[in-house]
Amino acid sequence: MSPEKQTVDVGGVAVRVSHLDKVLYPSTGTTKAELIDYVVRVAPALLRQLQDRPVTRIRFPDGVDGQPFFEKNVPRGAPAWLRHRVLPAAPGNDDEGTELDLPFLDDLAGLVWATNAGALELHTPQWSVSRRGVVRGADRLVVDLDPGTGAGLAECALVAHLVARRLAADGLRQTVPVTSGSKGMQLYAPLPRRRPAVEVRQYARDLAHALAQEHPRLVVAVMRKDVRAGKVLLDWSQNHPAKTTITPYSLRGRHEPRVAAPRWWEEIGPDLEQLSPDDVARRLDERGDPFTDGAGDPAADLAG
Repeated sequence: MSPEKQTVDVGGVAVRVSHLDKVLYPSTGTTKAELIDYVVRVAPALLRQLQDRPVTRIRFPDGVDGQPFFEKNVPRGAPAWLRHRVLPAAPGNDDEGTELDLPFLDDLAGLVWATNAGALELHTPQWSVSRRGVVRGADRLVVDLDPGTGAGLAECALVAHLVARRLAADGLRQTVPVTSGSKGMQLYAPLPRRRPAVEVRQYARDLAHALAQEHPRLVVAVMRKDVRAGKVLLDWSQNHPAKTTITPYSLRGRHEPRVAAPRWWEEIGPDLEQLSPDDVARRLDERGDPFTDGAGDPAADLAG
């Protein structure tokens, strides 16, 4: 085996890795080895988010300045130990009417395998699949906050508190904010029981339109670009069974290395910024995971 390729033991699983010195983020010189180190450091928290959810990957084999591609199915040459399941494509999917061979990342070996393949972004649906292959309903609601031209994270922070308060009034009191690693952020609310994804989508749509009507200068619930300037889009469509969302703790394939980072509500204010892999790993070590340790109270509004 060439020195560029090697097999490493990851929790008792032999994983092939290659070209560990390859730079995947040219702006910072961040190498594949450094990205594998990141997923190792955050693996317990990231794996909790991936558990039993099929993973759509966005791969950047030539780094973030190269040409990325989406990958839903298990790729040719995947290791025999990788769990996967053939399932019908979700209704409303471009692949509707076909079957997909979907992979699951169950352990650290799976994370290392995916990162070595350049799969920087890991996207997952709000529903999951049992080990017996039964597709289960959504166990969480997600609202994507996407700032339009002239708006940014400060506006997203303000809207995040509005959304979380409305969710709390409806009985969903454990909402966790996640800065996306890109422009905006997401809010995740665990559901008290599993619900059909289309039902959750309808609730999120109604919530978004109600808040847009109450706060027309700040919130919009439709994707038309001509009405989004200076406002924050509440993208309720992420709850559709055919849609996926960037997984909390996943890397992002942007100019600089950033992460979809779970946050505490006390941080969600006008000075909010996106976080790097080192930031996220350090915070996880020092303070824990907002998804398991609690994100705090959105009523503690630092946004004014």
